[in-house]
Amino acid sequence: MTVELQRIDEAFLFETTNAEGFTVLADASPDIGGQGKGPRPMELVLASVASCSSIDIVLLLQKQRQDLQDLRVRVTGQRTDTVPRVFTAIQVHYSFAGPLDAKKVERACRLSMEKLCSVSMMLKAGGVEITWTYEIVE
Repeated sequence: MTVELQRIDEAFLFETTNAEGFTVLADASPDIGGQGKGPRPMELVLASVASCSSIDIVLLLQKQRQDLQDLRVRVTGQRTDTVPRVFTAIQVHYSFAGPLDAKKVERACRLSMEKLCSVSMMLKAGGVEITWTYEIVE
């Protein structure tokens, strides 16, 4: 797996491209000269937790023939105050919609966050405490 990054302005705006040609922008904080044209790298880490675990969960629920109509995820991270400002804790909250079996949803979340999600497992191995909750809304 390889991605390529290119600086695309005179400040801190970068574009990362994967092998299939999909791109993601990243920018620095305006506090240091960023322009707010993309998420910051640490926000992309949180997005990676959300997307990685969501892929697992959707696949698991599909296998269980659950009628998932919507999935939204809120990820919040706490960082150290000293450099490097790494994450110390991350909370993930899943909000599901559809006529779903709560036990199957809970099991899918648990499997993803405790065994399957590569991003979460990597962060946990680095000492980040990751917790999660879920709700099913009608």
